[in-house]
Amino acid sequence: MTPRVLISDALSPAAVAIFKDRGIETVFEPGLGKDKDRLAHMIGDFDGLAVRSATKVTAKLLELAARLKVVGRAGIGTDNIDIPAATAKGVIVMNSPFGNSITTAEHALAMMFALARQIPKADASTQAGKWEKERFMGVEITGKLLGIIGCGNVGSIVARRALALQMRVIAYDPYLSPEHALDLGVEKVDLPALLERADFITLHAPLTAQTRNILSAENLARTKKGVRIVNCARGGLIDEAALRALLDSGRVAGAALDVFVSEPASENVLFGHPNVICTPHLGASTNEAQEKVAIQIAEQMSDYLTRGAIANAVNFPSITAEEAPKLKPFIALASHLGLFAGQLVDSGIEKIAITYEGTAAALKTKALTASAIAGLLRPFLPDVNIVSAPGVAKERGIAIDEVTRAAEADYESLVSLSVTAQQRERTISGTVFHDGRPRIVAINGIEMDALIAPAMIYVSNEDKPGFIGRFAGLLGEAGVNIATFALGRNFKGGSAIALVEVDAPVPADLLKAVERLPGVKEAKLLAF
Repeated sequence: MTPRVLISDALSPAAVAIFKDRGIETVFEPGLGKDKDRLAHMIGDFDGLAVRSATKVTAKLLELAARLKVVGRAGIGTDNIDIPAATAKGVIVMNSPFGNSITTAEHALAMMFALARQIPKADASTQAGKWEKERFMGVEITGKLLGIIGCGNVGSIVARRALALQMRVIAYDPYLSPEHALDLGVEKVDLPALLERADFITLHAPLTAQTRNILSAENLARTKKGVRIVNCARGGLIDEAALRALLDSGRVAGAALDVFVSEPASENVLFGHPNVICTPHLGASTNEAQEKVAIQIAEQMSDYLTRGAIANAVNFPSITAEEAPKLKPFIALASHLGLFAGQLVDSGIEKIAITYEGTAAALKTKALTASAIAGLLRPFLPDVNIVSAPGVAKERGIAIDEVTRAAEADYESLVSLSVTAQQRERTISGTVFHDGRPRIVAINGIEMDALIAPAMIYVSNEDKPGFIGRFAGLLGEAGVNIATFALGRNFKGGSAIALVEVDAPVPADLLKAVERLPGVKEAKLLAF
C-alpha cells in the first residue's frame, strides 16, 4: 500500500515536493491543525503526520490514528505532541533539531543591537516627524561583557559572533566543559559571577525544572546596574514581574524578549514599558530556517516510510528492524542508567565511561551508548534524543569512553555507566534478566538488586542501626506506600544505599525530611 502523509500546518513547498518525489501520497492542508474535529476525522487514513507548532497531537487524536506510524515536527520543540502516548501506540516521533539554530542566534544578536541603540523607539519617533538625536543616546557593544546563560548549539553560535564583534564573553552552563569553553574563546563562570559582571545577558537554555525562573527576582537583583537582557529561548526563564520592577527602578536598562510565559501573548506585564522590545516568537522565523526544517523532516519521514530508516527520533533509537528485538531491552537499560545518573549529578559533566560486559558487548553498543547519553542529559536538556545526544555531548566537550570486554562479573551481561563531574565519579551498573526487565545491580560499587520503577527514592547513608525504621516510618506517616525496598552496603558500619520504589511521587518537603534523618548523606527523587 502506498504510504500517505498528511501535512496539517504550513510547510515549505519543497517539503511537499520531497514526499511526492519519493512516491508518497501527500495531502497538504495548512491550517488543518486548528480544526480539531476535521483533523480527528481525517487522521485515521494516514501513515505519517507532518506538523509545526499549531497542530496538537494529543492522546485522543492518536487513538483515532489507526494507520499512523510517524509524526514529524518541522522544528525542535515537541511540546505539542504527546510523546508518551505516541510511544505507547508505537508511533515514532521525529523532529529537526538544528535547522533553527543560526536564525535564533541571529535574532538574539539583532535584539541586542536594537537595545543598545534604541532602534525601535528611534524609528517610531523619526517616522512621526520628529528629529530627536539627543533623546536616543545609545551604547556601543564593542568591549562590553556578554553573559550567555546556556552555551549549547545556539549559545555557542552567539558566542562566536559576539567575539567577532569584539565583545568579551562569559558563559554559565553546567554542561560546558573547560576544554569546550577554551575552544569557543569564552570564560566559563558560575551564575552569580555572570549576573554580577555582565553588561548584556542573553538566555539560550531550555525550559526545565532547573532553569525555570533562572532569572528570578533574587537573581535579577544581583545583576550589574544598567544591564540589558535578551531572551530568545523560552518563556518562563525570567520572572517577568520582577523584571518589570527592576526596569521601572532603572537597575535594568532594557530588555528584549521574543518569548513569554504565556503565548500567544496578547497582554503582558512588560508590554508598554519604554525600555522593552518585544517580538512575537520570531526566533525561527526566516525563510532559510523554515526551508531547512521542512526539508529535513520531509526527508526523515520519507526515509522511514519507504526504507524503515529512523533518524532524529525523540522516542526510539536509530536501529534497523533486524536489530530491534535484541537491542530493545538493553536500549531501555542504558537509558535508565543514564537517567538515573542524570538525576544524581548536579554539576558540569566532564566524562562518561560506559563498559559493556558479556553478551551486551556483542550488541550494537553505539546505539546503547547514545541511549545512555540521552538519558543522562535529559533532566537538563529535555529536547535531546537518542540521535542527537552524542553530538550534543561532543559539542559540550564531554569525553565519552566506551569499553567492551568479556564477562567478569556474576552476570551473563552487564552494563556499567560511570559519570565524572567536578572530579567526583559515580558508577551505576545494570543488567537484563530473562524476563527482559532492566534492573540495577550496583551503585558506586555497592551491590544490590532493584527493578527500575516509575517513582523511586535514592538514599545514601551511614550503615547504622535504626535508619531503615526511621526512613520507612517517615514515608508511612506521610502516606507514601513502599512497593519495593532494595538495600546494599560496602561493609558493616560503612556506607549503605537504599533504593525504594514508591507508589506515587514524593513531595519535595518529604524529601527534605528524609535528608535531615541522622546519617543521611544524600537523598534524591528519581522518575523513570
